[in-house]
Amino acid sequence: MSEPTPTVLRRRDALARGYTDGELRATCRNGGLRRLRPGTYLSGDVFAALDAAELHHELIRATLPGVSADAVVSHQSAAVLHGLPVWALPLDRVHVTRDRSGGGKRTRHLHSHSAPLPTADVVRRNGIAVTSIARTVADLCRTMPFEAAVAVGDAGLRAAKLPVTAAADALAYAERRPGHPAARRALDFIDARSESVGESRSRVALTALGFEPELQASLLDADGRFLGRVDFLLVAAGVVGEFDGKIKYGKYLRDGQSPGDAVFAEKQREDSIRDMGWEVARWTWRDLSNPTVIDARIRRARRRREGRPRPLGTVLLPS
Repeated sequence: MSEPTPTVLRRRDALARGYTDGELRATCRNGGLRRLRPGTYLSGDVFAALDAAELHHELIRATLPGVSADAVVSHQSAAVLHGLPVWALPLDRVHVTRDRSGGGKRTRHLHSHSAPLPTADVVRRNGIAVTSIARTVADLCRTMPFEAAVAVGDAGLRAAKLPVTAAADALAYAERRPGHPAARRALDFIDARSESVGESRSRVALTALGFEPELQASLLDADGRFLGRVDFLLVAAGVVGEFDGKIKYGKYLRDGQSPGDAVFAEKQREDSIRDMGWEVARWTWRDLSNPTVIDARIRRARRRREGRPRPLGTVLLPS
Protein backbone atom coordinates (compact mmCIF):
# COMPACT_ATOMS: atom_id res chain seq x y z
CA MET A 1 0.00 0.00 0.00
CA SER A 2 1.70 3.17 -1.17
CA GLU A 3 -0.78 5.70 0.20
CA PRO A 4 -1.02 6.64 3.89
CA THR A 5 -2.65 3.95 6.02
CA PRO A 6 -5.71 5.02 8.06
CA THR A 7 -5.57 4.58 11.84
CA VAL A 8 -8.09 1.71 11.74
CA LEU A 9 -8.52 -0.37 8.62
CA ARG A 10 -11.09 -3.09 8.06
CA ARG A 11 -10.33 -5.80 5.53
CA ARG A 12 -13.63 -5.34 3.73
CA ASP A 13 -12.94 -1.63 3.26
CA ALA A 14 -9.44 -2.30 1.93
CA LEU A 15 -10.74 -4.90 -0.52
CA ALA A 16 -13.48 -2.50 -1.63
CA ARG A 17 -10.76 0.05 -2.42
CA GLY A 18 -9.01 -2.47 -4.67
CA TYR A 19 -6.33 -3.87 -2.39
CA THR A 20 -5.68 -7.57 -2.09
CA ASP A 21 -5.16 -9.88 0.87
CA GLY A 22 -1.60 -10.32 -0.31
CA GLU A 23 -0.98 -6.59 -0.04
CA LEU A 24 -2.48 -6.54 3.45
CA ARG A 25 -0.20 -9.38 4.54
CA ALA A 26 2.82 -7.63 3.04
CA THR A 27 1.96 -4.38 4.85
CA CYS A 28 1.68 -6.31 8.12
CA ARG A 29 5.09 -7.88 7.49
CA ASN A 30 6.77 -4.52 6.95
CA GLY A 31 5.13 -3.00 10.03
CA GLY A 32 2.78 -0.60 8.26
CA LEU A 33 -0.19 -2.47 9.73
CA ARG A 34 -0.69 -4.49 12.91
CA ARG A 35 -3.49 -7.03 13.12
CA LEU A 36 -5.88 -6.17 15.94
CA ARG A 37 -8.30 -9.05 15.32
CA PRO A 38 -9.39 -10.98 12.23
CA GLY A 39 -10.37 -8.47 9.57
CA THR A 40 -9.29 -5.37 11.50
CA TYR A 41 -5.91 -3.65 11.53
CA LEU A 42 -4.27 -0.65 13.16
CA SER A 43 -1.53 1.41 11.60
CA GLY A 44 1.83 0.28 12.93
CA ASP A 45 2.73 3.65 14.41
CA VAL A 46 -0.57 3.93 16.29
CA PHE A 47 -0.34 0.35 17.55
CA ALA A 48 3.15 0.96 18.95
CA ALA A 49 2.06 4.18 20.70
CA LEU A 50 -0.93 2.70 22.57
CA ASP A 51 -0.72 1.14 26.01
CA ALA A 52 -2.50 -2.11 26.89
CA ALA A 53 -5.74 -0.43 27.99
CA GLU A 54 -5.86 1.77 24.87
CA LEU A 55 -5.28 -1.24 22.63
CA HIS A 56 -8.07 -3.08 24.40
CA HIS A 57 -10.35 -0.09 23.83
CA GLU A 58 -9.65 -0.41 20.10
CA LEU A 59 -10.31 -4.15 20.33
CA ILE A 60 -13.69 -3.44 21.92
CA ARG A 61 -14.61 -1.04 19.12
CA ALA A 62 -13.54 -3.58 16.50
CA THR A 63 -15.40 -6.46 18.15
CA LEU A 64 -18.77 -4.97 19.10
CA PRO A 65 -20.18 -4.70 15.55
CA GLY A 66 -20.04 -8.48 15.35
CA VAL A 67 -21.88 -9.30 18.59
CA SER A 68 -25.61 -9.30 19.25
CA ALA A 69 -27.35 -6.09 20.20
CA ASP A 70 -28.20 -7.33 23.71
CA ALA A 71 -24.54 -7.79 24.65
CA VAL A 72 -23.27 -5.45 27.36
CA VAL A 73 -19.55 -4.79 27.73
CA SER A 74 -18.48 -6.20 31.11
CA HIS A 75 -15.63 -7.38 33.37
CA GLN A 76 -12.18 -6.01 32.46
CA SER A 77 -13.50 -4.57 29.19
CA ALA A 78 -15.96 -2.50 31.22
CA ALA A 79 -13.10 -1.43 33.50
CA VAL A 80 -11.26 -0.12 30.44
CA LEU A 81 -14.29 1.85 29.26
CA HIS A 82 -14.73 3.32 32.75
CA GLY A 83 -11.07 4.38 32.78
CA LEU A 84 -10.19 2.18 35.76
CA PRO A 85 -6.70 0.76 36.27
CA VAL A 86 -6.34 -2.72 34.81
CA TRP A 87 -3.18 -3.91 36.55
CA ALA A 88 -2.78 -7.70 36.15
CA LEU A 89 -6.10 -8.04 34.29
CA PRO A 90 -5.83 -10.07 31.06
CA LEU A 91 -6.86 -7.96 28.08
CA ASP A 92 -6.59 -10.48 25.27
CA ARG A 93 -10.36 -10.89 24.92
CA VAL A 94 -13.34 -8.55 24.89
CA HIS A 95 -15.81 -9.45 27.65
CA VAL A 96 -19.55 -9.01 27.24
CA THR A 97 -22.51 -10.21 29.30
CA ARG A 98 -25.98 -11.16 28.10
CA ASP A 99 -28.99 -11.41 30.37
CA ARG A 100 -29.48 -15.12 29.76
CA SER A 101 -29.51 -18.27 31.86
CA GLY A 102 -26.95 -20.05 29.70
CA GLY A 103 -25.09 -20.05 26.43
CA GLY A 104 -21.87 -18.34 27.42
CA LYS A 105 -18.86 -19.04 25.24
CA ARG A 106 -15.25 -18.04 24.75
CA THR A 107 -13.34 -17.59 21.51
CA ARG A 108 -9.88 -16.23 20.80
CA HIS A 109 -11.01 -12.60 20.93
CA LEU A 110 -14.38 -12.69 22.74
CA HIS A 111 -15.63 -14.01 26.07
CA SER A 112 -19.41 -13.94 26.23
CA HIS A 113 -20.87 -14.40 29.72
CA SER A 114 -24.46 -15.32 30.54
CA ALA A 115 -25.80 -13.92 33.81
CA PRO A 116 -28.72 -11.94 35.24
CA LEU A 117 -28.27 -8.29 34.28
CA PRO A 118 -30.72 -5.92 35.99
CA THR A 119 -31.33 -2.58 34.30
CA ALA A 120 -29.67 -0.80 37.22
CA ASP A 121 -26.42 -2.62 36.42
CA VAL A 122 -26.18 -1.20 32.89
CA VAL A 123 -25.06 2.29 31.89
CA ARG A 124 -23.92 3.85 28.62
CA ARG A 125 -20.52 5.34 27.93
CA ASN A 126 -20.02 7.07 24.58
CA GLY A 127 -23.04 5.21 23.23
CA ILE A 128 -21.83 1.77 24.36
CA ALA A 129 -23.83 -0.33 26.83
CA VAL A 130 -21.51 -1.26 29.69
CA THR A 131 -21.93 -2.67 33.18
CA SER A 132 -22.00 -0.06 35.95
CA ILE A 133 -18.87 0.45 38.03
CA ALA A 134 -20.45 -1.38 40.97
CA ARG A 135 -21.35 -4.40 38.80
CA THR A 136 -17.95 -4.28 37.07
CA VAL A 137 -16.20 -4.41 40.44
CA ALA A 138 -18.46 -7.27 41.57
CA ASP A 139 -17.76 -9.27 38.40
CA LEU A 140 -14.01 -8.78 38.65
CA CYS A 141 -13.94 -9.70 42.33
CA ARG A 142 -15.58 -12.98 41.34
CA THR A 143 -13.31 -13.78 38.39
CA MET A 144 -9.90 -12.24 39.09
CA PRO A 145 -7.17 -13.05 41.66
CA PHE A 146 -7.53 -11.30 45.00
CA GLU A 147 -4.80 -8.66 44.58
CA ALA A 148 -5.95 -7.60 41.09
CA ALA A 149 -9.58 -7.50 42.22
CA VAL A 150 -8.72 -5.29 45.20
CA ALA A 151 -6.71 -2.89 43.04
CA VAL A 152 -9.50 -2.31 40.52
CA GLY A 153 -12.16 -2.40 43.24
CA ASP A 154 -10.45 0.29 45.32
CA ALA A 155 -10.13 2.49 42.24
CA GLY A 156 -13.67 1.86 41.02
CA LEU A 157 -15.42 2.71 44.27
CA ARG A 158 -13.16 5.75 44.74
CA ALA A 159 -13.84 7.07 41.23
CA ALA A 160 -17.60 6.58 41.51
CA LYS A 161 -17.74 7.66 45.17
CA LEU A 162 -19.64 4.50 45.98
CA PRO A 163 -19.81 2.54 49.23
CA VAL A 164 -18.63 -1.04 49.06
CA THR A 165 -22.23 -2.07 49.74
CA ALA A 166 -23.07 -0.96 46.19
CA ALA A 167 -20.72 -3.60 44.77
CA ALA A 168 -22.01 -6.14 47.28
CA ASP A 169 -25.56 -5.48 46.10
CA ALA A 170 -24.44 -5.89 42.48
CA LEU A 171 -22.91 -9.26 43.40
CA ALA A 172 -26.24 -10.64 44.60
CA TYR A 173 -26.88 -12.29 41.22
CA ALA A 174 -23.88 -14.62 41.77
CA GLU A 175 -24.75 -16.06 45.17
CA ARG A 176 -24.71 -19.66 43.93
CA ARG A 177 -22.20 -19.15 41.14
CA PRO A 178 -18.51 -20.08 41.16
CA GLY A 179 -16.29 -17.40 42.63
CA HIS A 180 -18.87 -15.92 44.99
CA PRO A 181 -16.90 -16.65 48.20
CA ALA A 182 -13.75 -15.17 46.64
CA ALA A 183 -15.72 -12.10 45.62
CA ARG A 184 -17.08 -11.64 49.14
CA ARG A 185 -13.54 -11.86 50.53
CA ALA A 186 -12.28 -9.21 48.09
CA LEU A 187 -15.25 -6.90 48.71
CA ASP A 188 -14.70 -7.16 52.46
CA PHE A 189 -11.14 -5.92 51.90
CA ILE A 190 -11.76 -3.13 49.36
CA ASP A 191 -11.12 0.38 50.66
CA ALA A 192 -11.65 3.45 48.47
CA ARG A 193 -9.12 5.40 50.55
CA SER A 194 -6.30 3.72 48.64
CA GLU A 195 -5.27 6.26 46.01
CA SER A 196 -3.33 4.11 43.53
CA VAL A 197 -2.74 0.54 42.46
CA GLY A 198 0.54 0.68 44.38
CA GLU A 199 -1.24 1.66 47.57
CA SER A 200 -3.82 -1.09 47.06
CA ARG A 201 -1.12 -3.70 46.55
CA SER A 202 0.77 -2.31 49.54
CA ARG A 203 -2.30 -2.76 51.72
CA VAL A 204 -2.64 -6.38 50.59
CA ALA A 205 1.04 -6.97 51.37
CA LEU A 206 0.93 -5.26 54.77
CA THR A 207 -2.12 -7.24 55.85
CA ALA A 208 -0.53 -10.50 54.72
CA LEU A 209 2.53 -9.57 56.80
CA GLY A 210 0.33 -9.19 59.88
CA PHE A 211 0.12 -5.39 60.07
CA GLU A 212 -3.08 -3.39 60.53
CA PRO A 213 -2.40 -0.03 58.85
CA GLU A 214 -4.55 3.07 59.14
CA LEU A 215 -4.99 4.68 55.72
CA GLN A 216 -4.54 8.36 54.79
CA ALA A 217 -4.04 9.53 58.37
CA SER A 218 -3.25 13.23 58.88
CA LEU A 219 -0.49 14.09 61.32
CA LEU A 220 -0.43 17.32 63.33
CA ASP A 221 2.51 18.56 65.37
CA ALA A 222 2.36 19.39 69.09
CA ASP A 223 1.04 22.89 68.26
CA GLY A 224 -1.70 21.56 65.98
CA ARG A 225 0.06 22.44 62.71
CA PHE A 226 -0.60 20.08 59.81
CA LEU A 227 2.49 18.02 58.90
CA GLY A 228 1.07 15.87 56.18
CA ARG A 229 -1.17 13.02 55.18
CA VAL A 230 0.53 9.62 55.09
CA ASP A 231 -0.22 6.50 53.07
CA PHE A 232 -0.12 4.07 55.99
CA LEU A 233 0.15 4.59 59.73
CA LEU A 234 1.15 1.73 62.00
CA VAL A 235 0.09 3.34 65.26
CA ALA A 236 1.24 0.64 67.67
CA ALA A 237 4.67 0.49 66.03
CA GLY A 238 5.06 4.26 65.75
CA VAL A 239 5.87 3.85 62.05
CA VAL A 240 4.69 5.73 58.96
CA GLY A 241 4.64 3.63 55.78
CA GLU A 242 4.96 5.34 52.40
CA PHE A 243 4.63 3.82 48.93
CA ASP A 244 6.84 5.63 46.42
CA GLY A 245 5.43 5.23 42.92
CA LYS A 246 6.73 6.92 39.80
CA ILE A 247 4.10 9.66 40.16
CA LYS A 248 4.38 9.88 43.95
CA TYR A 249 5.54 13.47 43.96
CA GLY A 250 3.54 14.60 40.96
CA LYS A 251 0.39 14.83 43.04
CA TYR A 252 2.15 17.27 45.38
CA LEU A 253 3.09 19.72 42.61
CA ARG A 254 1.68 23.20 42.95
CA ASP A 255 1.43 25.80 40.23
CA GLY A 256 4.91 26.89 39.20
CA GLN A 257 6.60 24.16 41.23
CA SER A 258 9.18 21.85 39.64
CA PRO A 259 9.46 18.12 40.40
CA GLY A 260 12.68 18.91 42.27
CA ASP A 261 10.81 21.38 44.45
CA ALA A 262 8.22 18.70 45.21
CA VAL A 263 10.90 16.18 46.18
CA PHE A 264 12.54 18.74 48.49
CA ALA A 265 9.18 19.62 50.05
CA GLU A 266 8.50 15.92 50.63
CA LYS A 267 11.87 15.55 52.37
CA GLN A 268 11.02 18.48 54.66
CA ARG A 269 7.64 16.89 55.36
CA GLU A 270 9.31 13.61 56.30
CA ASP A 271 11.84 15.38 58.52
CA SER A 272 8.98 17.09 60.37
CA ILE A 273 7.22 13.77 60.86
CA ARG A 274 10.40 12.24 62.27
CA ASP A 275 10.87 15.23 64.56
CA MET A 276 7.53 14.35 66.16
CA GLY A 277 8.85 10.90 66.99
CA TRP A 278 7.54 8.80 64.12
CA GLU A 279 9.85 6.55 62.10
CA VAL A 280 9.33 6.27 58.34
CA ALA A 281 9.60 3.18 56.13
CA ARG A 282 9.40 3.53 52.35
CA TRP A 283 9.06 1.02 49.54
CA THR A 284 8.67 1.04 45.76
CA TRP A 285 6.74 -0.83 43.08
CA ARG A 286 9.55 -3.36 42.72
CA ASP A 287 9.42 -4.15 46.44
CA LEU A 288 5.76 -5.15 46.15
CA SER A 289 6.89 -8.31 44.35
CA ASN A 290 8.93 -9.25 47.42
CA PRO A 291 6.97 -8.20 50.54
CA THR A 292 9.67 -9.54 52.85
CA VAL A 293 11.66 -6.42 51.91
CA ILE A 294 8.79 -4.24 53.14
CA ASP A 295 8.51 -6.33 56.30
CA ALA A 296 12.22 -5.89 57.04
CA ARG A 297 12.10 -2.12 56.55
CA ILE A 298 9.11 -1.71 58.86
CA ARG A 299 10.65 -3.89 61.53
CA ARG A 300 13.93 -1.95 61.37
CA ALA A 301 11.97 1.28 61.75
CA ARG A 302 10.11 -0.17 64.71
CA ARG A 303 13.36 -1.22 66.37
CA ARG A 304 14.68 2.33 65.99
CA ARG A 305 11.70 3.49 68.04
CA GLU A 306 12.11 1.03 70.87
CA GLY A 307 12.48 2.67 74.26
CA ARG A 308 11.46 6.12 73.02
CA PRO A 309 8.37 8.07 74.14
CA ARG A 310 5.22 7.85 72.05
CA PRO A 311 5.13 10.27 69.10
CA LEU A 312 4.06 13.83 69.80
CA GLY A 313 1.15 15.61 68.17
CA THR A 314 -2.22 14.40 67.00
CA VAL A 315 -3.42 11.80 64.53
CA LEU A 316 -6.58 12.51 62.52
CA LEU A 317 -8.19 9.58 60.74
CA PRO A 318 -10.57 9.96 57.78
CA SER A 319 -14.21 9.62 58.72
